[in-house]
Amino acid sequence: MQYTLKKSLGQHFLKDDNISRNIVTALTKHQITNLLEIGPGGGALTKFLLHLNNINFKAIEFDAEKVEYLLHTYPSLKGRLIHEDFLKASMPFEDSFAVVGNFPYNISSQILFKMLEWKEHVPLVIGMFQKEVAQRIASKPNTKVYGILSVLIQAFYNVDYLFDVPPAAFNPPPKVMSGVIELTLKKEPLNVSSKETFFLLVKTAFNQRRKKMRNAVRNLFNEDILQAGIFDKRAEQLSIEEFAALTFKMK
Repeated sequence: MQYTLKKSLGQHFLKDDNISRNIVTALTKHQITNLLEIGPGGGALTKFLLHLNNINFKAIEFDAEKVEYLLHTYPSLKGRLIHEDFLKASMPFEDSFAVVGNFPYNISSQILFKMLEWKEHVPLVIGMFQKEVAQRIASKPNTKVYGILSVLIQAFYNVDYLFDVPPAAFNPPPKVMSGVIELTLKKEPLNVSSKETFFLLVKTAFNQRRKKMRNAVRNLFNEDILQAGIFDKRAEQLSIEEFAALTFKMK
């Protein structure tokens, strides 16, 4: 049974089994009871995940053609394959679960923001991203790529950049390098006044990242607070802990 690749869904399917094995090896270093694969596509990773012992495995796929192909090719997926848009899906398990996938590049950031919504239930994410996005997620302050995604993800997860993946590992080959990263939920929650104020502050600050914090976030603080030296900095110069501490001084 054949399938077509759809550019509109950002489909670049992994064809290198060694990359799939490396991702599975990274997964098996953790104790996992429930596992969700996002966007199994042609099943390059799925065929290995199905053989993991003592794991309650499910996959979610939006493309009806790929759902039909997967069920035909891997009959053991019956009852475990969810045909739905992940960005609109509800949680697939009642208990906590790990997430893995060669994520569609056009929605990879949105997938991560959904992970943040579910973070109390998702202690582990191992995913393939466009390398530039993977580097942004893992980046540190005082770098050009440090931004909203870096701060919001690292506020709640430890980030490890695992390895590069060349274009030749995919069909069709993308025009960019890819990278696999691992996110593990931090044991100690970040001390913020609320998650909502933290998200608001970070997004507001980076939306005008070339401006000093004093001008970028002026509407969020009283004038006397804005006189502090930290507001002479730009957003990319602040650590996650500094953003967190500022949430307690917001209006």
